[in-house]
Amino acid sequence: MKKIYIIIAFLILILGNGCKKDFLEREPLDSFSDDTYWRTEKEVSTFAWGFYTSYFTGYGSGFTFGKYFSGETLNDDFAPTTPTAFTKNVPTSGGGWSFTFVRKANIFIDRVSNSTYLSDDVKKNWVGVGRFFRALEYNDLVKAFGDFPYYDKPLEESSTDLYKPRDPQIVVLDNMLADFKYAAENVRATDALVGPNGQIVNKYVVLAFMSRVFLYHGTLLKYSNINPAKAAEYLEAAKWAANEVMTKGGYSLGAKYRTLFSSLDLKGNPEIILYRQYGTAQSTHSLVSYVNKEPQTGPSKNAIDAYLCTDGLPASISPLYQGDKSIANVMANRDPRMKETFVSDLRLPGIASNYSTSGYSVLKFLMEDQTLWGTAEALSSTNTTDAPIIRLGEVMMNFAEASAELGTLTQADLDNSINKLRKRGGISMPNLQIIGGQPAVNGVVYSDPQRDPTVSSLIWEIRRERRIELMMEGFRNDDLKRWRKYAYIDTKLNTSINRGAWIKKADYPKATVTIDGATEGYIIPAPKPETQRTFDNDKVYLSPLPLDQIKLYKDQGIDLKQNPGWQ
Repeated sequence: MKKIYIIIAFLILILGNGCKKDFLEREPLDSFSDDTYWRTEKEVSTFAWGFYTSYFTGYGSGFTFGKYFSGETLNDDFAPTTPTAFTKNVPTSGGGWSFTFVRKANIFIDRVSNSTYLSDDVKKNWVGVGRFFRALEYNDLVKAFGDFPYYDKPLEESSTDLYKPRDPQIVVLDNMLADFKYAAENVRATDALVGPNGQIVNKYVVLAFMSRVFLYHGTLLKYSNINPAKAAEYLEAAKWAANEVMTKGGYSLGAKYRTLFSSLDLKGNPEIILYRQYGTAQSTHSLVSYVNKEPQTGPSKNAIDAYLCTDGLPASISPLYQGDKSIANVMANRDPRMKETFVSDLRLPGIASNYSTSGYSVLKFLMEDQTLWGTAEALSSTNTTDAPIIRLGEVMMNFAEASAELGTLTQADLDNSINKLRKRGGISMPNLQIIGGQPAVNGVVYSDPQRDPTVSSLIWEIRRERRIELMMEGFRNDDLKRWRKYAYIDTKLNTSINRGAWIKKADYPKATVTIDGATEGYIIPAPKPETQRTFDNDKVYLSPLPLDQIKLYKDQGIDLKQNPGWQ
């Protein structure tokens, strides 16, 4: 009997050790490696989500703004008390010089390409998504620095290519264009496995961003006198991509302009190509609260003056213009998008707790349902209105401008883009026409006497339309940069960007404002001479390289040349 017990004990020991070995060889549940990941689309898509909040910021989160409204203030749309200044000094470190997301995108592309679990069609889709994000990252880097080292594969720390001279921006842009073309051809138009359209990167998201990115770089090269042939190529790419979205994407303009920016749910809005969804106790922001309950940086007189009158003519020549001596007069007979964007009463410091620096206040992002203004959806940092990331309205403007810059703009092009925006529900502005290459309305050619004389009348009107349609959406700085018009935002040369509403002091005795007259005049939001923003050097069109990177590269035998004008 003792022998039997010994045998049983021995067998238990053997079996126990065998079970222990099997348990130890199980794949860990709380970590992954290249050998155990990249096997299913769910795993691949989970990795891809890591790019979304970096490139699709929307209204930001918590008390941190995205690019909408005052998330971008270096422009002529805002009249702050302390104008955002141009960069003056070379940073010691940081400054945006980073390869983090380049490497992340390259790892994504490499691992998907080499997966032995995914089919070829699945690989093409996800490689396309990876190349789309790589192109977006290089877009930011080229916009900042111009020439930049280009990498299309992940590098190890021991790689001899880890440090190399900057590649010319044309080389980087050509690679970006190749990435966009690949993605446009291979990313799915719909992907129910990952999520609904409007919430995921699909073919038309790629094409919409392609129109944005290459309109930027095409005009930047054109107005910087860099490689006219490439400028035209990139503008053609922007026009083509926009047209693909407009004609094949199945999108249409939303019923009302402001619902694009003030809706608790953008799902199903036919104009939205991509949006960021917010929800109570999940992801929230503070933009609604800012424009409703708190002091805000107000729009400049320059921005207000840009709106056409309802006859389609600039305020400077329209007989319908009522002047600017009251907010009622300012808004009378103007493009209806003005009332969709700005509050119809003045909010002055010393009188209103939610005052504006210019007296003019923003309405665009505030929910139309006023019963929600006192709820969590509109207070503090618990706002839950969804944020458009890219929409058909912008794509139409990209198409029209690229066509005009190429010299190919036709009346049919205008009718399929700008004039559709003007006929949106509740807008009903007269059509913009082309007669003899000049802008016209109701068959009459016109030219705005306030136009920058270095810009043609037609381009001026298209730029005006873009400014109005995309007001406060975070584009104006980029637009001025690519047109090389930073001189517009010099507060000394262009006083209208440091002016707000016209008031009589006697009408507002408690207002704590400075005006440009003794008893009446325009509000001066930034009256102190030392706070003025001046533009006196083209060097600011490119960012300076951080000093630590220049030294680091030099230690590796690489001359990382500083951008022109920066020391």
